[in-house]
Amino acid sequence: MQISVIGCSYLGAVTSSCLAALGHDVVGVDINERIVAELSAGRAPFFEPGLQEILSEQGSTGRLRYTTDPSAVAGSAVHFVCVGTPQRAGENAADLRQVDSAVEGLLPHLRPGDVVVGKSTVPVGTAARLAARIAEVEPEATLVWNPEFLREGFAVEDTLHPDRIVYGVPDGPAGERARAILDEVYAAPLSDGTPLVVTDYPTAELVKVAANSFLATKISFINAMAELCEVAGGDVTALADAIGHDDRIGRKFLNAGLGFGGGCLPKDIRAFMARAGELGADEALTFLREVDTINLRRRDRVVEMARQILGGAVADRRIAVLGAAFKPNSDDVRDSPALDVAARLDQHGADVRVTDPHAIPNARAIHPHLTYVTSVDEAVDGSDLVLLVTEWREYATLDPAALAQKVRGAAIIDARNVLDPVAWRGAGWTYRGLGRP
Repeated sequence: MQISVIGCSYLGAVTSSCLAALGHDVVGVDINERIVAELSAGRAPFFEPGLQEILSEQGSTGRLRYTTDPSAVAGSAVHFVCVGTPQRAGENAADLRQVDSAVEGLLPHLRPGDVVVGKSTVPVGTAARLAARIAEVEPEATLVWNPEFLREGFAVEDTLHPDRIVYGVPDGPAGERARAILDEVYAAPLSDGTPLVVTDYPTAELVKVAANSFLATKISFINAMAELCEVAGGDVTALADAIGHDDRIGRKFLNAGLGFGGGCLPKDIRAFMARAGELGADEALTFLREVDTINLRRRDRVVEMARQILGGAVADRRIAVLGAAFKPNSDDVRDSPALDVAARLDQHGADVRVTDPHAIPNARAIHPHLTYVTSVDEAVDGSDLVLLVTEWREYATLDPAALAQKVRGAAIIDARNVLDPVAWRGAGWTYRGLGRP
């Protein structure tokens, strides 16, 4: 099929390249000249495992191209809207200006029978509003809401082999026709047995924010248990293992630690609360305020642990911070707990040295005053304390005996609970985990 993808940052770059890999002819449109230049040259503008390879492969087929020309969408039968919906400045609500702008720019080029596919995460009610606007200009075009469920670090796999596909479609023949067209777009994963849920606009919009809210709640729950374990002498890791064997609960997302960050979970749960308030249902989501509070409190706890280990103050003490990205296999530092902790320690006068395999350029753009180094050895050299704050595999598999030879003080805070306390203490380290004895 002829497909256009409007917005080619994280979501759009992955979506466009993977749609080409599924056999479609795709044009990606973005106003950012740098992103378009990078993608046109077959280079991923950010780190995402597998994206570089798929861009190179699909660029050579002629099925994938990128441009800043908004008229390039003309002639496509399906138009994916993949722009960002960041948190509105000074508020919890989502900023929908990019979504509105993308749709307005698309309107002059719509033809009868075209299908507009919304993938951006939006507040419930947005799809109905946009559908009405589209109908004013081209009544025979149809909007479908098709939320994305990409995990950073696994986005290519999640697009090519999703665990579910959701369509929010209007009632009647227009919705049936739009569904048939999307079935053709997703023919490959559907033929592999990917579950398909077809529903209405509001439910499709709610699926993504409900899923993210549930995951955030699960993470904050186990972090609340970690707080209790610390005062009661329990081990939150063993606790998570034990309750995780209950298949009603499951072990995934029960990893206590520094908490969640990134460009989705924090802003999505806040926007969800804001929209519930607008609809007069704010009491239904008041629990998410505590979920957010627990999550942010973990950062305070790590800073406090650093003070305790270093005798009550961090000023003028050298601290190695292993990690800047909000999660491994990503260079995303948006609302990164790791980078936030590093910045707080710096504000308290510590000599902070931050390292990360991929996120240093993005981290430097947000916190240019921090000291960044390219290797673990540089970060820990002469350090009084080591913080493991992003669970990159290369950090989780460090040799404690070898590392002990490089530091001034053999003390480590495992803020992701990925290290073996016995091995590290056996190598002479003062080891502290979150919610562990």
